Amino acid sequence: MRTVTVVGASLAGLYAARALRSQGFEGRLVIVGDEHHRPYDRPPLSKDFLKGETGQEQLALADAEEVAELDAEWLLGTRAAGLADAGRSVLLEGGRALATDGVVLATGATPRRLPGPELAGVHTLRTLDDAQALRDDLARGPGRVVVIGGGFIGAEVASSCAALGHDVTVVEAAPLPLLPQLGEEMAGICAALHGDHGVALVTGTGVAALEGGDGGRVDGVRLADGRLLPADTVVVGIGVRPNTDWLAGSGLALDDGVVTDAGCVTALPHVVAVGDVARVGGARTEHWTSATEQAAVAAQNLLAGGTVREHRSVPYFWSDQYGVRIQFAGRRLPTDTVRIVEGSPDDRSFLAAYERDGRTTAVLALNRPRPFMKQRREMVRAAQPVAG
Repeated sequence: MRTVTVVGASLAGLYAARALRSQGFEGRLVIVGDEHHRPYDRPPLSKDFLKGETGQEQLALADAEEVAELDAEWLLGTRAAGLADAGRSVLLEGGRALATDGVVLATGATPRRLPGPELAGVHTLRTLDDAQALRDDLARGPGRVVVIGGGFIGAEVASSCAALGHDVTVVEAAPLPLLPQLGEEMAGICAALHGDHGVALVTGTGVAALEGGDGGRVDGVRLADGRLLPADTVVVGIGVRPNTDWLAGSGLALDDGVVTDAGCVTALPHVVAVGDVARVGGARTEHWTSATEQAAVAAQNLLAGGTVREHRSVPYFWSDQYGVRIQFAGRRLPTDTVRIVEGSPDDRSFLAAYERDGRTTAVLALNRPRPFMKQRREMVRAAQPVAG
């Protein structure tokens, strides 16, 4: 294999490039990214960066020395337009084609948007440019911020906006934020963090429309139940969709992401997919840890010409909200029972275990990082295949 093209200058793309080099690939390495920035860390965008406590330079995932050692050709500000020749050519906008022997798909995902006209003051948060635009908007002074969507991004943005002195309301269509992931009892405890810090939480209703004033700027959020929430700034955090439109007609299976086997390998063995865009072994995960773990597996299988290793892991995510670190690992079912192992929900510091048939299926922690990581390591060991 003489040339490998990584499409997506993302966390997953960078880790795949690193893995290719560390596993012995010495050929031409091309990294294509539609943003003008080299890979950067996204989790701080909704937290320290948004609050102005971290600058752009602190977000970089690779310093100048590592970039040089990677010895890659960077095509930044360049959007991929398709795959051709059964995945042996990457087409770029503008008509250029890159001949390649292997491809890593790491194009991530795009925020879902609400229908309707574009209004100033309405933001999504996915990229560094998104975060900078929102930060600039919030710097106009204290105002009324409505966050649509109570998931992790929405909750983190709400936390940051509250810390900046804004009047914040979170709107969540479900009865509770994170209800499918955590179950009613634990979701209720996490939802209470908003009220602890003066943030209003409106649940059980969706958004009918965003309303704007004469100047073309948003001034209200009309809810499905008829209520109107005044707003100076709106942040839409209603999930993402994988960036697969450019792969239409490529011959790859696309179903809520690029479909791969458990080793991140597509139907074309010289094309692998990692990160938010990849549906690996039937599941697509949108978390930092999954992206980094999948990259090493995908690189090994790409260089081997087929699946010689599978990605086996325990889903894991974390979130920092209102000074509380929330950590979750495992796979919870609605029928699982949950119990507090240590600490107290009243103190917003505890470890909880989800259980099924006498075994732990998932763990949740608020401000209990050490016992949580111990439980997570045990779950990861249990998930690994038995040798022999």
